[in-house]
This record gives sequence, C-alpha cells and structure tokens, in this order.
Amino acid sequence: MREWQSKSTAGLTQDFPDATVPHSRHMRQRLEYALAWILIKFIGSLPRPLARAAGITLAYMVYLLHVRLRRVGMRNLALAFPEKSKRERKRILRGEFRSLGRQLAEVTLFPKYTLENVTRAVVYDGFENYERAFARGKGVLFLTGHLGGWELSAFAHSLQGHPLHVLMRPLDNVYLDNLTRRYRTMHGNRTLDKDGSPRALLAAMKAGEVVGILMDTNMTPPQGVFVDFFSTPACTAVGLARVALRTDAAVVPTFTIWDPVLRKYRLRFDPAVELVRTGNDEADAVTNTARFTKIIEDYVRRYPDQWLWVHRRWKTRPEGEKALY
Repeated sequence: MREWQSKSTAGLTQDFPDATVPHSRHMRQRLEYALAWILIKFIGSLPRPLARAAGITLAYMVYLLHVRLRRVGMRNLALAFPEKSKRERKRILRGEFRSLGRQLAEVTLFPKYTLENVTRAVVYDGFENYERAFARGKGVLFLTGHLGGWELSAFAHSLQGHPLHVLMRPLDNVYLDNLTRRYRTMHGNRTLDKDGSPRALLAAMKAGEVVGILMDTNMTPPQGVFVDFFSTPACTAVGLARVALRTDAAVVPTFTIWDPVLRKYRLRFDPAVELVRTGNDEADAVTNTARFTKIIEDYVRRYPDQWLWVHRRWKTRPEGEKALY
C-alpha cells in the first residue's frame, strides 16, 4: 500500500504510457487526465463526509450541465417505467447522479482504506453464499451490473483477502485507463479485457478462481443476444452463460447497494443461480442470459435511483426495428 501511495503522488507523468496517437488526441487525453487526477486527489484528501459531499456536488453539476445524459436517462426511464410520471422519473434520475457522486467519493478514498477500516464503507451481506460457491472449486462468476457502488465490490472483496479478475473494456483515454486499472488492482485484483480472448476467462474458471462481470450494458451480435430487460428486447452479453455452462462455474449474483440506514454499502451475495441445461447449448445460453438479466432487473426495480440510466442500454435493436434513441 505504501509503495502504491508513494508512486501515485510522484507526479502526473508516471501514469502516461507510451502510446502512438495523433498529437491533438494525445494532448486532449493528457488534459482530460490532468483534470481527473486533480479532482481525484483533491476529493481523496478530504474526510469521508466532505469527500462524499464534494462527489455528490460534482455529480449534480454534471446533471445540470449535460443535457444529452439527461435526455438518455429520461428516455430509458420512460421505457422501463411507463407507468410513472415524468416528475417521478426525474426524481429517480437525480438520485442516480447522487449515487454516482457518492461512489466517486469512495473511489478517490481507495488509498486510505485498509483491512481495519474498510467496513466503515462496505459490509458483507450473505457472505456464506459466496463461501459455498467458492468451495465447489469450479470457479465463481460474479453476476453484477452498474448498480450502487459497483466499483467497491471487487475492491472491498480483495481487501478482505479475496482477489478476483475484473472483466473490463479499456477506456478510450489511455492515461485514465492506466489510472483506473491501478485503482482496481490495488489489493491483488487482476483485469481481463472484455474484448479479448475467452481463454483467460476459461483458464480462471479451470483454476477455481473468481471473475466479476458487469453484464447490463448494450452489446452487438454475436457477443450479445436479445433478451427482455424491462419488457423491451435488449442486446445482452451471452458470454457469462456460455462459460458457466461449459465450466460448471457457480454464478453468484453480487451487488453493492447503498444502505441509507447503515450509511454505508452492503456487498450482497445471493445464492448461486441454478442453470438451465437441456442439452442444447446455444438455446441454454440464451435462456440463462435471460434469467441473469431478470435478476439484474429485479435489483434495479428495488433500487431504481442507484442504476446507470444514462447508458443507452437499448441502443442495438433487432433487425427491422427502429432506433429507440
């Protein structure tokens, strides 16, 4: 930890990888990184209550200034909750930005958290379900989504002595990507490229390891298949189901939810999902993907103001259907 902290404050240039990019793009990425670095270090230097207030204030500023994000969020909420009034949808959307700001603050505080104090921010809920799944020795796939404090899930779990692989798509800004990976792998986690070869994922399951997968983002065929999400077909990653069927790994729904009573996050592990197996691998993959997506939907319905509504979840449409955005 001390080694990481000393490196992180050595200066901005230590996060700049060698990359061959056009000069204008290179400068823009450096500027974006510099602004993000200053914000992260400033918020991270504050006591936790002030850091949380600063993160939420910043998120509200984005909400007020970023018209396109608000438009996408309101469109998604209209698709998901047609029965709700516009006023109710706006309330949920504002809640989402509050949730994002709260999570931002916690991420900036990662270097301050230790095994002794991490429970101030995150506590376990249903840990026995994880232990039971891990004890099978066939690997564990965390089924999760962009809900609550998703960045805290792998971080807190690794800090408690349970490092895992995090499946992620590289960020467009190579400098921010490098910084993000360092925060995510601070306590032994490793990253797997979402668009990379599935061999590493299969190898992790064969070794009885753990992989966290966010599977609530828009995909395109053939990596994605259409299953219902809030009664609207959504192109959804099918890889988790295929790997689970092939390796018999346990699929454990895992979500980190903000608890307003505790004033901290609950890292919730549900019992492993029982897979549908009919012998038709491709049909079973689609069926199980639909089942996984329904689990995510149920959590979003319970905590609607903690999900990432500003992502164009229904962007990819079945052939012949008109665009929804």
